[in-house]
Amino acid sequence: MFIDTHCHLDEYENLDEITNFDGYMITSGCDTKTNKQVIKIIDKYDNVFGTLGIHPENIDNVSEKDYEFIEKNINNKKIVAIGEIGLDYHYTSDNKEKQIEVLKRQLDIAQKYNLPVVIHSRDAILDTYNILKEYNLKGTIHCFSSSLEMAKEFIKLGYKIGVGGVLTFKNGKKLQEIVKTIDLQNILIETDSPYLSPEPFRGKKNKPSNVLYVAKKISEIKQISIENVLNIVNQNAISEFDLSI
Repeated sequence: MFIDTHCHLDEYENLDEITNFDGYMITSGCDTKTNKQVIKIIDKYDNVFGTLGIHPENIDNVSEKDYEFIEKNINNKKIVAIGEIGLDYHYTSDNKEKQIEVLKRQLDIAQKYNLPVVIHSRDAILDTYNILKEYNLKGTIHCFSSSLEMAKEFIKLGYKIGVGGVLTFKNGKKLQEIVKTIDLQNILIETDSPYLSPEPFRGKKNKPSNVLYVAKKISEIKQISIENVLNIVNQNAISEFDLSI
């Protein structure tokens, strides 16, 4: 059994096929439209949990209704976190203040309901860190792409490092070194499906079952059995998201 701690199942039409494997998935919302789809998906599939959130790329038209939808559905027993939320300055930082405002609003919700968070941070790692250290929360830094030093700082705050298909890439040396250095207790495996397919599927549409290739790469890097890797990262996920499995 394995657990894909981050995917976007709303982007598939063949969900019966995609979800049919020996494992569990956490599908993340990014705005009210996808949050509504998350609710439908987790209600239909026993092996899928969900998160609700507003992604930093989707904040232009955010309103009180978006936050209200999250709070209205937060008590669904299969909603396990607030996410995907965070900061993204890759394409623009012109709306930096708005991004920070929306992030803090959702962190407040997570703290109010004692839920973990799924954090997206792209070209904004210091702002992300400085904001998160103001809160007493836990969760995952999804698709981690910063330095070993920053990974250690987030771990000190109580966050897990989200590791996906990039780990298998030839140009993934920095992430490979981080995985080699930090304790396996601090790692969660994910796919970000349908994106970021691992080798040997790079360039093709990703799927949650490919998380096994991430686990295999960790096994290779740390020189331990894949069974040991899966036992530890599965327990990390169960503990971090309080999964009922």
